[in-house]
Amino acid sequence: MKKSKKQKTFEQVASTSYLIEQNMDRVKELLLRKNKAYGNSATNPAKIFSKGNAVDSLCARIDDKLMRISNSGINKDTLDTLDDLMGYFCLLRIAIKKEEGEI
Repeated sequence: MKKSKKQKTFEQVASTSYLIEQNMDRVKELLLRKNKAYGNSATNPAKIFSKGNAVDSLCARIDDKLMRISNSGINKDTLDTLDDLMGYFCLLRIAIKKEEGEI
């Protein structure tokens, strides 16, 4: 039986699944390390200079990262920016849930 182009082999799916786990584990470790270093400042901002709430602050950080990619493109020098964005989107989701009283 001939497979269509859209069907993937078990090896392809398993490999992609493994790579997803590796990447998400790396982002998870990055988030946990930064959260420890910065003391929950992403979801509980200190408001020393910026008076915005956590959602606004995270959106500003996301804008900065997107601007870096817009200016530099996606390349080996901006791969860390993609990790930062994944982390910020996770934190933004948490901040929104907190703001809505769901957490």
